[in-house]
Amino acid sequence: MAGSNINRVIITGNLTKDPDHRTLSSSGNSVCSLRVACNGRRRNSEGVWEDAPNFFDVTVWGAQADNCHKYLSKGRGVAIDGRLQWREWTDQQGNKRQSVDIIAENVQFLGGRDDAGNGNGYASSARAAESDVPIDTADFDRTPVGASAAADDDIPF
Repeated sequence: MAGSNINRVIITGNLTKDPDHRTLSSSGNSVCSLRVACNGRRRNSEGVWEDAPNFFDVTVWGAQADNCHKYLSKGRGVAIDGRLQWREWTDQQGNKRQSVDIIAENVQFLGGRDDAGNGNGYASSARAAESDVPIDTADFDRTPVGASAAADDDIPF
């Protein structure tokens, strides 16, 4: 029955600090630690809506870890697709600690390289003209109202 369990998480947010990158001496694998803030909203005791941020630790492995270290910085927007992993350890004072981390399987960088810190990870309207992504709206050509690709007699129901 264990094979039917699903462990999947998808979040978008902004980095709260620069990525922490290291290479493991034992295996030579790259690992990068990210701290991501995801904003939400909730009502406080007076019924007023307020921001309620959530903070997540994310671990990225391999070539993606190298890319995160190279291209990401504090404030940059990211989309993370991965799985949750529970871990337990003993701190320096001998106390048992535990946490749930996200192990990233895919990290998407949101916005452009210079967009770190703009709050939402997307280019502002002032920078839209400078985008390196071409805008192609050919797939969104408008069809006049009343025009139909098929006659009513061609519809099988």
